[in-house]
Amino acid sequence: MKLISWNTNGLRAALNKGFLEFFHAVDADIFCVQETKMQPEQLEVDFTGYHLYMNSAEKKGYSGTLVLSKEEPLNVHYGLNNEGVYNDEGRSITLEYPDFYLVNVYSPNSQDGLRRLEYRMVYEEKLREYLVELDKVKPVILTGDLNVAHQEIDLKNPDTNHKNAGFSDEEREAFTKLLDAGFIDSFRELYPDVIKYSWWSYRFFAREKNAGWRIDYFVVSKRLKSKIKDALIFTEVYGSDHCPVGLITD
Repeated sequence: MKLISWNTNGLRAALNKGFLEFFHAVDADIFCVQETKMQPEQLEVDFTGYHLYMNSAEKKGYSGTLVLSKEEPLNVHYGLNNEGVYNDEGRSITLEYPDFYLVNVYSPNSQDGLRRLEYRMVYEEKLREYLVELDKVKPVILTGDLNVAHQEIDLKNPDTNHKNAGFSDEEREAFTKLLDAGFIDSFRELYPDVIKYSWWSYRFFAREKNAGWRIDYFVVSKRLKSKIKDALIFTEVYGSDHCPVGLITD
């Protein structure tokens, strides 16, 4: 099974920058999108052969998640434990399949000066609690833009970013707590010493210099470890400030 995840930084914009070419070429069983920045009625693409599920933010042109799945899931849930709480920004979709849950997430950015860090930390706690509850029922595959570079190897310039959004001590500790709760970072599990990034700032020619961050993940229940065949980062694919990431499972 092939799963792909991509923060498109606006799906309508990405559709004009090669999204469909990559989508058709990669032929994923499940394709997850974050930061769609659109409402359902604005999506004018026929994804034949896929079931489509979309969670849009109440604020137009902001956030949002989408999942395309060849197999129709047993159930679909929008938001976390309480559907009405932490769902106004359309940040998560859960699809239940016979053998696992797939959770697509666009985690909140703590923003400049960490001014939204408190909101982010509460969201992290709620997300972890939600995933742990799901994991009690069946294994979980969490994917998406988690907006954190967990280790120093996961960004180009760790020394100057310890107090910045995405690399604060608080965000990194929250990711560690998630892993300690029974999950693994699939890419780092397979490639502990490989330096690869999934996001680059549009400023200062960051992508040309490969001054990036790895903030897009496939995090899976530990008991799925033996099922992981490969974890992918498509650094050669453009169309967004993020590149797609992937997971191949048995």
